[in-house]
Amino acid sequence: MKRSLFGRIWPNALAVILFAGLVFPVYWMFTTAFKPTGDIITETPVWFPTEITFEHFEKAVGVEHFWTLVRNSLTVTLLAVIFSLFLALFASFAVARMRFRGRKGLIVTFMVAQMAPWEVMVIAIYMLVRDADMLNSLVPLTLFYMMMVLPFTLLTLRGYVAAVPKELEESAMVDGCTRPQAFVKVILPLLAPGLMATSLFGFITAWNEFPLVLILNKDPEAKTLPLWLSQFQSQFGNDWGATMAAASIFAIPILILFVFLQRRAVSGLTDGAVKG
Repeated sequence: MKRSLFGRIWPNALAVILFAGLVFPVYWMFTTAFKPTGDIITETPVWFPTEITFEHFEKAVGVEHFWTLVRNSLTVTLLAVIFSLFLALFASFAVARMRFRGRKGLIVTFMVAQMAPWEVMVIAIYMLVRDADMLNSLVPLTLFYMMMVLPFTLLTLRGYVAAVPKELEESAMVDGCTRPQAFVKVILPLLAPGLMATSLFGFITAWNEFPLVLILNKDPEAKTLPLWLSQFQSQFGNDWGATMAAASIFAIPILILFVFLQRRAVSGLTDGAVKG
């Protein structure tokens, strides 16, 4: 009985500890954004705001070109996710269903690309973009962000396509569908969890990317929101109130997207990892 009781308690206790450790930084970020400056710089931690203020949010949003940066971030992130999903959707079908020379080598190549640190290629990327006279443009950012998330997207969707029985596709073709029609009407609806999981991963990756835009886009109107977070400096150090307000604004789109997609995203990641 004691062993059984201990076996039930320790996993729940560990889960509570992990939950508190993960949630506390988010809680501190949001509460600090609403605290008066006096509560932020005090030596004694103020766990709950004594007064709610929006001055830090006003300062964060009042930065020059703020709405232009919002538009830039949304543009490059959404286009990168859409393009990567479009390419990976058809490429994953080809890799999972068709047998051709070099197929295994192609899969290994995508795995290596997924593991490669993009930061070590920043100098080479900068030289390519500079020689193409496309610095301070959103086009290179969109293309490179798409390539960042494409390997993971393809490998995950490949597992989903491989998990769909071929008989379903063949039955649709016997009933008069062409191969593209069978793919759209039979296979594509079954890929919804995988599409949501990969789109969430791609959105987070492109939305948070910092080094590449820092090197390629020096024009203030061509930057994105991650650079906006680093602007809250004063002669005495960081403006923590404005920084936390900016971080809260920056995190809201990801939190909203995750709340809506969490169930399908988690199932998509796990199912895509073990099938195929």
